[in-house]
Amino acid sequence: MKASQFFVSTLKEAPADAEVVSHKLMTRAGLIKKLGAGVYNYMPMGLRVIRKVEAIVREEMNRAGAVECAMPVVQPAELWQETGRFDKMGPELLRIQDRHGRDFIIQPTSEEVVTDIARQELRSYKQLPKNLYQIQTKFRDERRPRFGLMRGREFIMKDAYSFDRDQTAAKASYQVMAAAYRRIFDRFGLTYRAVAADSGAIGGDLSEEFQVIAATGEDAIVYCPQSDYAANMEKAESLPPAGPRPGATQPVAKTPTPGKSTCADVAELLGVPLQHTVKSLVLATDETNAAGEIVKSQVWLLLLRGRP
Repeated sequence: MKASQFFVSTLKEAPADAEVVSHKLMTRAGLIKKLGAGVYNYMPMGLRVIRKVEAIVREEMNRAGAVECAMPVVQPAELWQETGRFDKMGPELLRIQDRHGRDFIIQPTSEEVVTDIARQELRSYKQLPKNLYQIQTKFRDERRPRFGLMRGREFIMKDAYSFDRDQTAAKASYQVMAAAYRRIFDRFGLTYRAVAADSGAIGGDLSEEFQVIAATGEDAIVYCPQSDYAANMEKAESLPPAGPRPGATQPVAKTPTPGKSTCADVAELLGVPLQHTVKSLVLATDETNAAGEIVKSQVWLLLLRGRP
């Protein structure tokens, strides 16, 4: 196609609400155009990028044995009421009614629908394992959309769902998917970590997230460069001491540290390793009654070891 026939709409300056570099560049390059809070038009160049991303994801999903389908964006509320998530999902779940007053939702994910498909179609364990996936529009009514497409309300998501004979088979299916995800991220050229995470409203007792290492985002993770351990902060665990802790080698002494507010500053002043320092943080909360009077106060003291 000739350039004169194509449609490109660029900007000299990024909009004032663009906080992060990716949002600024995509807007200036004409990849996306904001329609509303957390809702964007994918412009022709942006759509080309999305289709290329989808092609890589689709190739790896098919290679892993998953079968593509498409589930509706608008779903009957009965399925969500059956699982209890109609209420549990809270205000992020967009609820609507049709002209007859029947309840529906705009899908944020599709566990309910794909499970309904499975209970109707899978009649024998001999049909297992099965893995269904889709690349479909989702909507989550975020309280505060931000970071452009990273924290938008409407977005395109690949979601896959496996059905297995038992827990051992389910874990095997997951490893196949995990390998596919790693191939996808490798083909994108991204630096990433698979981290232990909270399963949240989806439920279950095991969850792992693939996190791209970046300066922008809302999740904080911890990981070890010398091993494969990584976890979200809410799931991170520390190892117990390898042996008994040795006794103190110096007596307790009060030492003034004027103007030194960080562990690094204090360690430099005292000439000790940073990991030998501890910072104390006091957290206090007050509960008030209808008249605004404090009826209960709580105070916590947190001790955090200094670290590089």
